Amino acid sequence: MRTLAYRDVVDAIKNMVIYATTHLGEDMLQALKRAYEEEESPVSKAVLAQLLENAKLAATQNKPLCQDTGLAVYFVKVGEDLRIEGGGLKEAIYEGTERGYREGYLRASTCDCFTRENLKEKVGYNLPPVIYFDIVPGDRLEIEYAAKGGGSENASRARVLAPAQGIEGIKEFVKEVVSDAGPNACPPYTVGVGIGGTFDYAAVLSKHALYREVGSVNPDPELAQLEAELKEELNKLGIGAMGMGGTQSVLAVHIETFQPGRMCHIASLPVAVNIQCHSARHAHISL
Repeated sequence: MRTLAYRDVVDAIKNMVIYATTHLGEDMLQALKRAYEEEESPVSKAVLAQLLENAKLAATQNKPLCQDTGLAVYFVKVGEDLRIEGGGLKEAIYEGTERGYREGYLRASTCDCFTRENLKEKVGYNLPPVIYFDIVPGDRLEIEYAAKGGGSENASRARVLAPAQGIEGIKEFVKEVVSDAGPNACPPYTVGVGIGGTFDYAAVLSKHALYREVGSVNPDPELAQLEAELKEELNKLGIGAMGMGGTQSVLAVHIETFQPGRMCHIASLPVAVNIQCHSARHAHISL
């Protein structure tokens, strides 16, 4: 049994939150640079240059990449042979999140669904985070974090298709969601697609798909081909950077299915699409 100190977990999460919300990941930087080189519209090309300059300023000045510093969303893999000493793991994530957002001078975005009252005094600064736990073999702690902004989340959708709609139905749904998002979720987008499981779990899969390195190749050859086809078709929509019109509306499409066997019920085909804006702030730590 391996022991990990509660305080070390808190500090690691705090530092990850601050860094990820002020430093755009290298994968997204390279994707934006490729989009800039390939963009055919002069207007969208100029916008992409501004997005890259914004990322540079945020990193050099340790300032938030966007005023919407998002809700904290975590995917956590906990080794069966790991024990947190000095406190609970969930509590450590809460404390690390609160300290990261407070000490990083990041906006507190959580509020009561009905009254719209900010929860920073009642619950905690930008608390509670959204956490998905998974128990795995070993003695390591793997934490994936994303700051999920409201604009991109608002454009996301889930639907249960009829099985007969198949792959073509999935493609049409993805195109519908991205087309409806238009300029509203700050393109160019990364598009996460979750397929299988149940209605709710397809949405979880679509969110986790966004944590993949932007533009990386899906290990499943059929899904890799589908991702490439969707990216090509979505870029024909002509949305462009920040909706200014152009050829680079989507930087990547990432598909995640319920494994093993791309599982779903014989009578349904759940599909979810989670949109991610150009400010894709995600990070991963292993403790």
